[in-house]
Amino acid sequence: MIRYDALDALPVRSALPVLTAALEEDGTAVLVAPPGTGKTTLVPLVLAGLVGGGPARRVVVAEPRRIAARAAARRMAWLLGEQPGRSVGHTVRGERVVGRHTRVEVVTTGVLLQRLQRDQELPGVDVVVLDECHERHLDADTAAAFLWDVRQTLRPELGLVAASATTDAQGWARLLGGAPVVEAAGTAHPVETVWAPPARPVRPPDGMRVDPALLAHVASVVRRALAERTGDVLCFLPGVGEIARVAAQLRDAGGPGGGVDVLQVHGRAPAAVQDAVLAPGTRRRVVLATSVAESSLTVPGVRVVVDSGLAREPRVDHARGLSGLTTVRASRAAGRQRAGRAGREAPGTVYRCWAEAEDGRRPAFPAPEIKVADLTAFALQAACWGDPDAAGLALLDAPPAGAMAAAREVLRAVGAVEPTGRATPAGTRLARLGVHPRLGRALLDTSGGGAEVVALLSEEVPREYGDDLEAALRRARGGDDAYGTRWRAEVRRLRSAAAEFAHPPVDAPGGGARNGSPTAEVAPARANAGRVVALAFPERVAKWDGGSYLMASGTRVEVGEGSGLRGSPWIVVAVAGRGAGTAHGRVRLGVAVDEDVARDAASALVGVRDEVRWAEGDVVARRVERLGAVELTVRPLGEADPALVRGSLLEGLREEGLGLLPWPADAVLLRQRIAFLRAHLGEPWPDVSDSALHARVDEWLEPELSRARRRSDLARIDAGQALTRLLPWASGEAARLDELAPERMAVPSGSRIRIDYGDPERPVLAVKLQEMFGLDRTPAVAGVPLLVHLLSPAGRPAAVTADLASFWQDGYRAVRAELRGRYPKHPWPEDPAGAEPTRHTNARLRR
Repeated sequence: MIRYDALDALPVRSALPVLTAALEEDGTAVLVAPPGTGKTTLVPLVLAGLVGGGPARRVVVAEPRRIAARAAARRMAWLLGEQPGRSVGHTVRGERVVGRHTRVEVVTTGVLLQRLQRDQELPGVDVVVLDECHERHLDADTAAAFLWDVRQTLRPELGLVAASATTDAQGWARLLGGAPVVEAAGTAHPVETVWAPPARPVRPPDGMRVDPALLAHVASVVRRALAERTGDVLCFLPGVGEIARVAAQLRDAGGPGGGVDVLQVHGRAPAAVQDAVLAPGTRRRVVLATSVAESSLTVPGVRVVVDSGLAREPRVDHARGLSGLTTVRASRAAGRQRAGRAGREAPGTVYRCWAEAEDGRRPAFPAPEIKVADLTAFALQAACWGDPDAAGLALLDAPPAGAMAAAREVLRAVGAVEPTGRATPAGTRLARLGVHPRLGRALLDTSGGGAEVVALLSEEVPREYGDDLEAALRRARGGDDAYGTRWRAEVRRLRSAAAEFAHPPVDAPGGGARNGSPTAEVAPARANAGRVVALAFPERVAKWDGGSYLMASGTRVEVGEGSGLRGSPWIVVAVAGRGAGTAHGRVRLGVAVDEDVARDAASALVGVRDEVRWAEGDVVARRVERLGAVELTVRPLGEADPALVRGSLLEGLREEGLGLLPWPADAVLLRQRIAFLRAHLGEPWPDVSDSALHARVDEWLEPELSRARRRSDLARIDAGQALTRLLPWASGEAARLDELAPERMAVPSGSRIRIDYGDPERPVLAVKLQEMFGLDRTPAVAGVPLLVHLLSPAGRPAAVTADLASFWQDGYRAVRAELRGRYPKHPWPEDPAGAEPTRHTNARLRR
């Protein structure tokens, strides 16, 4: 019997006439309705004609999460007074509850994508409702783009509804060709905000790590909320691990006699727990939930929300070749969604575990998954759809070019796409498996024998399973927890899919596994777990090397102190994240392998090459067999390629500088003289700075460099002679070097004094004062006055001048007064400008 009282209480009823009229006229609509208004439950029933008396239609509702798909289907069946699987059913990966008379089917967006790839027309489907569009999951964005393409080219009569609690309504409307926007008012009650930051600073999230001090604080805020407020408490935490740790700290919540049930709701929770959360409780409850409870599910009885302020989002570390979930500060939009849960049924309260001043610094909205996630599966979907670059897809955000390029590289490596980007037959099969293309390739390469490992890697493995994949497999095989149950169903589905591609049957409508039942095929023997992971991630084969593991990709990873993997010579890394406070990754799940398995599975990365490089101050020549960045065997190389040797010598010159060459005094002086002329006359005099000499090494250091084989050979090169090759011989200017920048200059005494060109802006002439008597102008080279250092008879600086005539008039008297008593044997005339220059003492002059 239909529960009309419950249906009549749903606020979205007021918007249904406008919504149905929009679909009749335009075929598309954007429905904006706050959580709890009935957009997920009543709207599909009305569109299907199951309530309200409209025409009978078949409606598919796409939800981003399995738990939400199951819950929505069960709720709709309850509203109709039926069991799930009759008028309303659901299909998620590995589970299908649908009957012959089903008119509303709730599916995950991943299932919907597989159906679209199997048959783009979606035969028998009249309307598709894309729920929770605001979450911007990649599968949902992709499904929307594909559906719009289908409507434009194949089935203009297919109805499309984009439904969300809070979204960019106008953006979705533009994407769906100017679809009308229909808004439904909610009945939200006021929610009081209590700011409850930790008393002491906590470390920010790093990768998957959350400071235990923050989790302890969240637990204390839950206890505070239980004491200060009435009603059930809904607490938002980023992941399953954090939920378990907070639950452990709330075991005695409610006092000595208990009185409070602590429930954990997330995608891996058992169905019985999910049902208990979604039904009214007989005792007060604390529900610890991930973001799944933000908008997809309605938890009755909640009057208080405790928000940790954290969320999990996918991220790709392209530099390290790693991808996965990471913990981030939840956006302000997510904060509003979470707070609204407290005001669904009555006025409520939200306790926010951060300071009010921090709230404005949080991102406004969560990052669209297409901007931050691994795009390999998306790129394969686009290639199978016939648009490898996704340029023609109706997407709110274009995929980043770099991420798409990286995704295409992976797809080419697993044979999923041609060089043109089009999907290969193998790629089409991979897209239909419902797992990441890497895992799909490993499944097919093992003829289904890798199903257990692939199933294990298809979703996040419980943290308590540890980081050793072999041990995690044993636990999953014998476990009776929700994860183990779901894992076994996925193993059956994957074996069935692998058998289907080995012996392709006629495609059945809707596709996918039927009720999770095992295939009739004989299950293939288990494949070696390490080989399966290595086939999926060949670049993550890793060798123990100096206290950490070096992966074939070149990234280093570490394992925990108590890890069962520690000490294994070789491992394959299945899941890894960024290590907290280190430049290395941290292995979250891996498996030990033999070197033979590593070599075989990653054979495409094995190669032998001659390596000649500058290392430890000399040329090192080796013949190296490598698996990617990992050295397998090394032996000395006798006769190395001269070009490689030359390159390593150049590397040494860059690293250690031109000081590797001998630079006697005459060579240094030549370089200084050329630099002086370059600074004051410019071309054609060459630039002889280190960088310029490195750039023109072919011109001035050949053939000496080509004959060199090691560091000691560089030490025998005549750098001065080599440098003369850069002089401007072609223009004839080289012949004027001694004229323009002479090594020595004749002074009035007849001496030839060496010029110091160390400072190219102002060369220095250091000469005894008495040898300059009678010279009334400053000497110059190339038109540049020299800086004259006038020395005492002992050769010590007495004065410095750039204007000799001025010095004789003004500065000389002070120098004469200071030095003639100290050096009485030397001449100190009163008129130096008119005196005879000399190199001798007075006695020598008298003789």
